Amino acid sequence: MHRALEKVFSAGRYHWVERRHPLQWLANLWEHFQEWIDRLNAGHPNLSWAIVVVATVLLVMLLTHIGYTLWKVYTVTARPADQPARGAAGVVLLDAHAHRITAEALAREGRYAEALAHRFAALICDLDEGKAVTIHPSKTPAEYAREARLDSVGRATIVDLVSRLYAILFGAAPVDEQAYREFADNAQFVMLHVSTR
Repeated sequence: MHRALEKVFSAGRYHWVERRHPLQWLANLWEHFQEWIDRLNAGHPNLSWAIVVVATVLLVMLLTHIGYTLWKVYTVTARPADQPARGAAGVVLLDAHAHRITAEALAREGRYAEALAHRFAALICDLDEGKAVTIHPSKTPAEYAREARLDSVGRATIVDLVSRLYAILFGAAPVDEQAYREFADNAQFVMLHVSTR
């Protein structure tokens, strides 16, 4: 009987090999660490206690620092609910009529770059009122242009407006009254191309 069992279990299919887990090295490292802690605790209990205290203090400091950093990031980036949304160049998005009046007043003073920012803000307010975009404080003019529900002509026009706005506000491109008037006319033209889909 014993020989029969030996013969059967000596066949290749009964040859068992212990398979190693891909993270076995991590389990081994953990076991060695636990053994080291046990030896340290048995041989030097005061040193072991000191290490635990220092590690606890470091952990509390690390968690406090992480919490403080997250709080600072949140307070800097989160907008209170009562704070209004902002558009191009930090312009507070009010209503389209107020932005058009402000744009015209700035244009009369020769402050055309600021006037363009208000004229674009008026366009965004108009598009929001027409349900073609949704105002959100984190959106950029380019994001509004991508989101706008416009036909192809309106989309091309608003993309051109954003391009000119960026060139003037961020690229210091020159702007005069004629450029402002053309920008304002094109902004008004966009509203004729709001998609009804």
